[in-house]
Amino acid sequence: MSPPRSEPSALSRLMPMLLLVSASVAIDQVIKWLVETRLPFHELVPVIPMFALYRTWNEGIAFSMLGGLPDTALLALTGLVIIFVLYLWWRTPPGRRIAHLGYALIIGGALGNLIDRAVYGHVVDYILFHTETWSFAVFNLADAFISIGAGLIVLDELIVMLHERKSRT
Repeated sequence: MSPPRSEPSALSRLMPMLLLVSASVAIDQVIKWLVETRLPFHELVPVIPMFALYRTWNEGIAFSMLGGLPDTALLALTGLVIIFVLYLWWRTPPGRRIAHLGYALIIGGALGNLIDRAVYGHVVDYILFHTETWSFAVFNLADAFISIGAGLIVLDELIVMLHERKSRT
């Protein structure tokens, strides 16, 4: 009989978390540097139908909300969000890998945008989905990481809920 499998501690989960956060921040920052140094400002650069690059600056948070707040307030708000997500990561059981992946992506994305705000005073956005009569908000890879991370956390919660429901029957 094999010994019972123990769950990894939060500290042993720290290295994979740091690697994923670091990789997402690095990729985000390299792409934003390329965008800032090579892409014209406020000019549509078509890539494929319905997808273009469009360099702009977001002086607020998601979808330009809170754009009137000073940078220090936006930096503080982002920092609080990162601390809250770290707390959720720490409190989530180790076996919930999908949720942990989601937390890492959210933190990486938030840090990428935090760096932009601290360095430039705005967030660099460049991804645009559009048609001739409609367009989605311009966003960046860090925003995508945050959205995908949130979706993974919701998926993990649904999986846990379905598993618990199944085990009760």
